[in-house]
Parts: sequence; structure tokens; C-alpha cells
Amino acid sequence: MLRELHAELGIPEDYGQDGTRPVYEEATDLVEVGPNLVGRTQRLARGTAARWAEMRDAAAADGITLLIVSGYRSVDYQARLIRKKINAGQEVSEILAVNAAPGHSEHHTGRAIDIATPGSRPLTEEFEDSAAFGWLRDNAGKYGFSMSYPRGNAAGFVYEPWHWALAT
Repeated sequence: MLRELHAELGIPEDYGQDGTRPVYEEATDLVEVGPNLVGRTQRLARGTAARWAEMRDAAAADGITLLIVSGYRSVDYQARLIRKKINAGQEVSEILAVNAAPGHSEHHTGRAIDIATPGSRPLTEEFEDSAAFGWLRDNAGKYGFSMSYPRGNAAGFVYEPWHWALAT
């Protein structure tokens, strides 16, 4: 199924075969964790949801607001994101520097969260200048979270200071 989907989207046949972008299984035990910035209900894996709530509440106790932008994404949803960008005129190579190909997104696991905070544009590098990022850098590990895509990451993705995931 992934091979056909990748072919349809123009994703190179060798995508992920060097081991830097693994295939992720889709989570099945998901729970709702509330709406994102545009009101769409987000879901996370059960254990991740509990840790996210603990971390979000601890940040709030320190005066920091953490907002969820994106949690679990299905393979089909990931494909729709890429199709939308292709239809907007973006090149597949440009898209794949920012978005993983369907089947290769950490969001499929339900353990990855894109995080925002008021006063900082979501999903931009400016998030690293926010108090929320500083708090995450200093505290996320206490809750089992780490930033998946730091500068120069092995997966080859652009720097994503907003993308944090619960370790397995």
C-alpha cells in the first residue's frame, strides 16, 4: 500500500531505505486530548496523552502555555497534507524536507506532538525564541519527551523546535 501511495505522490522509490526515516506503525489505542489551535480535536496514544497532560499542567503552573497544534496523523491524512502542497505548486523534494512521506511520520505513532504557544507563529523556527521552548528544553525530559528534529538531525528534516515526542 505504501509503495503505491508513494508512487502516486511522486515520492522517490528509495525514500527511507537508508534507515534515517523509519516506517512507523499507526497507533490504535488513541484518546482525545482536546482541540488544536483551529478547533480540530486531537488524539494521542493513551500513555502519551497522560504525559502530555502532566507536562502541559506543569508548564502552566510555571506560567507557560503549551498548545497542541497536531498529534496523531493517519497515513491517509499525511498523504492529504502532501497532496495539498503538491496542488499548491510545491515540489515533492521541498515538501519532503518538512513533511515525512506517508508511513514515515512520527505522528502515526500517536507519540508526537507539534506544540505552540501564544505570541509565536505555530510551526515556525521563531518558536525557539519563546519562553515555552525554553521551558520544554529544560523540562520536557522529566515527562519523557524530547525534540525529534534538532538542527542537523540524522533524519535530514528541517529544524523543528515545535515537534516533541514521547520516547518508547
